[in-house]
Parts: sequence; C-alpha cells; structure tokens
Amino acid sequence: VQLQASGGGLVQAGDSLNLSCDGSGRTFVSYTMGWFRQAPGEERVFVAAISRSGSTIYSSLDSVKGRFTISRDGAKSTVYLRINSLKPEDTAVYYCAAGPVLTARMETYRYWGQGTLVTVSS
Repeated sequence: VQLQASGGGLVQAGDSLNLSCDGSGRTFVSYTMGWFRQAPGEERVFVAAISRSGSTIYSSLDSVKGRFTISRDGAKSTVYLRINSLKPEDTAVYYCAAGPVLTARMETYRYWGQGTLVTVSS
C-alpha cells in the first residue's frame, strides 16, 4: 500500500480546507485509514480515522472536535479530511496512514504517506 497526501497549503484563519490521501494497491479498501498531524516542535497526534465500512472515530481533543470530518471514496481509493474554521494552531504537517483496525493508536498503522503541510495565518 502506498499513500500520497495532498491538499495542504497556506490558508487564512476561518477558512476551510480539504486534504486528500490517495492510496494504491489492491488491498487499500480493506484498511482503516487515519489522519494524524504534527505541529512544529510537537509530537505527532491522532486526528481521525475511518474503517473500511465507514465507521469513524475522532480525536477527543477540544481543538479538533466538531471541525474535522473524515470520509473515504472506495471507488477512487481516496480518503479525505475536511477542516472547517481553521485556526493558527491547526498549522501542522498532516499525515495519512493505513492500518488493520479502527483505532487512534498510532503504532497500529502500518503504512504512512509523506505528509502535507497546512499553514494557517491569523
């Protein structure tokens, strides 16, 4: 499985953004897909994940709740992350990953994309 994240860039606070993660490989649709982010100088943290059946889980962090939506298009082998009402603290490299189970535990994800940088200006 190979993953390619895209859609990042420089945006204004309050804007919305759609990140995409394109997967290749015949087994892509069988994996849970997750999004993680790593802010400058901080550890990588879980944002959201979606199972192959469409079940979703989100980070319990107040900074994430209600503004992030994960979805997937099996026909296109693509997973999306929509971020609404962007804040400067959303500035981070966003990574997509594939794993066998629906979980926030980063160590369970086996395959990782290269990340896409989102910079939010105030």
